[in-house]
Amino acid sequence: MESLYSVKLGEVIKKFHLEVLRGGEGYEDLPIRTEDVNRPGLQLTGFFDYFDPRRLQVIGRVEATYLDGLTPDQRRERFERLLSQDIPALIISRGIEPFPECMEMAVKYDRTVLRSQDTTSVLMSTIIASLKSYLAPRITRHGVLVEVYGEGVLLLGESGVGKSETAIELVKRGHRLIADDAVEIKQTVTRGLVGTAPELIRHYIELRGIGVIDVRRLFGMSAVKEEAEIDMVINLEQWKDGAMYDRLGLENLYTTILDVQVPSLTVPVKPGRNLAVIIEVAAMNNRHKKMGYNAALEFTKQINEHFDQAMSAQMNGQ
Repeated sequence: MESLYSVKLGEVIKKFHLEVLRGGEGYEDLPIRTEDVNRPGLQLTGFFDYFDPRRLQVIGRVEATYLDGLTPDQRRERFERLLSQDIPALIISRGIEPFPECMEMAVKYDRTVLRSQDTTSVLMSTIIASLKSYLAPRITRHGVLVEVYGEGVLLLGESGVGKSETAIELVKRGHRLIADDAVEIKQTVTRGLVGTAPELIRHYIELRGIGVIDVRRLFGMSAVKEEAEIDMVINLEQWKDGAMYDRLGLENLYTTILDVQVPSLTVPVKPGRNLAVIIEVAAMNNRHKKMGYNAALEFTKQINEHFDQAMSAQMNGQ
């Protein structure tokens, strides 16, 4: 499946420590736009129907054993048909030595040939998982992402409502900053959301009246994190007199990001409210809900039982 996004082949080579047996012209900057990987067993027998040349091609022990049983002329013809296709790269797994005919055709058609020491199944599964992450749908939202008690909390709200100030207070209380001002969000393979900061502003936070500070240098490496799953969204808004705010928490509200529903809360902001403590409690409560315990439902159940007992006692008294 082709993605709107891409990853450079050079980054894939670096991530998986692939050996470059031959590099085509500009191979490091070649964009990979599909998360699928192909084992060209059928193509090596001459069957090219439905062949997708945009995929990385992986040759393992099965393909190598089949090719070893062919004559040099036959191998040359099979590799010519494969490498004449506009493939991004051919990867040989298990540290297998490339066939001379393979390298000959790679030179002829200017193709990239790589080698890995990993087994074929491990290599393919890890590359596919990595490509799914690289090419996942993503958006950028204005907000702050912090990790509180292991829960990724995305703070949203109008500029000046106090998101960054709340984040720095949470950092002082031992929690971790992922992103301030701009949060890059992408969808994971398991239909979750992961947030990170743009590289240019990573680990920095802006505090009005002070300016930009480097959280990593000021508070240490334990105060920051590269990325985190987004477990809940908290919308901060200025307190509005007369507005109806949820006091029990019985209603489950969600914010939809990239077609994924994330539990959300609206927290009103006014002088005297300790937002850092409120967010800590919200994170712990969200964790309890995921583990099957809902304090609001438990409280409502106790209230109903109390009224039922009172009504029963009243009827028995009559």
